Amino acid sequence: MSEKKPPQYASWTHGKLPLPELAEMKRRGQKIVMVTAYDAPGGRLADAAGVDIILVGDSAAMVVLGHDSTVPATMEEMLVLTRAVTRGASRPLVVGDMPFGSFQVSDEKALENAIRFVKEAGADAVKLEGGGATLSRVRTIVDAGIPVMGHIGLTPQSATMLGGFKAQGRTAEKAQRLYVDAQALERAGCFSLVLEAVPPPVAARITDALSIPTIGIGAGVECDGQVLVYHDLLGYQEGGPRFVKQYARLGPEIQAALESYAADVRSGVFPEAQHTYGIPEEELALFETGLEANERPITTVRDLDAS
Repeated sequence: MSEKKPPQYASWTHGKLPLPELAEMKRRGQKIVMVTAYDAPGGRLADAAGVDIILVGDSAAMVVLGHDSTVPATMEEMLVLTRAVTRGASRPLVVGDMPFGSFQVSDEKALENAIRFVKEAGADAVKLEGGGATLSRVRTIVDAGIPVMGHIGLTPQSATMLGGFKAQGRTAEKAQRLYVDAQALERAGCFSLVLEAVPPPVAARITDALSIPTIGIGAGVECDGQVLVYHDLLGYQEGGPRFVKQYARLGPEIQAALESYAADVRSGVFPEAQHTYGIPEEELALFETGLEANERPITTVRDLDAS
């Protein structure tokens, strides 16, 4: 058996990936790997695989909590999930996804919640959706010393206004709007930008125009990096967006394992002796004698002799 190779980390050998390294990776043409995670085991596995950035996405509302959109995710839920991921991951940057309602009200509310992600959950940065309307939020959070990742194109929190979960930037006017928003977000202080469901030629032009890295999801290979949802790429369920590539089909494997477990329990095959714990014979004798006496508990060998 060949020796397992160590994960191919970006350009560092220990410790947290420095934020400025992302811009250097873009400059070198080195692709950035981002994935979502929602718990400590997921964070630990992503770390071990050499992922550069972990996004604790509000997609948890759908893939973890069972909602049909990302909108119901709350700050408290996102903080719990982010806190779990930061316990499991040490090398990647961990980005907390600001849920719907956590930043739309005001600059002050946005900053307050961004601080909670960093202070209470250990996030290295936050992500928020939108273009022009969010610029003041980005500036306020960045001015407070918290890195911000932007997100334009298909923004799930406002999918209803966009006409559903549809690709964006497919007309010249809408593509131009994305191009302008991307540059404005960079000027506002974003350290990177997610481009979701954007035609690849448009995403490529935006990527070329920015000095900060772009992270694509359904936006083509010319982006500086890529992100996929953990449960999508691991195949927890069939189907999903067209931009998803399933690298495993864990859903059927997990179901098969659970079915085998249920069958073993019902047939009495599980647990076997190797799955249980022993008791010294003298202790078992004390226990059984105490049951037979049925008068008082026997706790020592002296009590047993007295009986």
